[in-house]
Amino acid sequence: MKSAMARHILVKQKLEAEDLLKKLRAGADFAKFARKFSKCNSAKRGGDLGELKPGQLVPTINKIVFNSELNVIHGPVKTKFGYHLVEVYYRD
Repeated sequence: MKSAMARHILVKQKLEAEDLLKKLRAGADFAKFARKFSKCNSAKRGGDLGELKPGQLVPTINKIVFNSELNVIHGPVKTKFGYHLVEVYYRD
């Protein structure tokens, strides 16, 4: 079975996610931003979601984690929880 590792930032507003994405692409520290802005419990770990298996996450995020390019920040992605910025840093 495949596994992956990813980190994310979850915010309530699309404009906030877009602003954070712009700053991250300009070189801001992902973990620091996750700790400061993310509304997810993973914020205390710099947004790190740990090792993931297919189907553990909502379908939209699951698709990114297991099919999208590595080491690129994807998003903003809307789910029922808010807007996510997702970076997948490992997949086997």
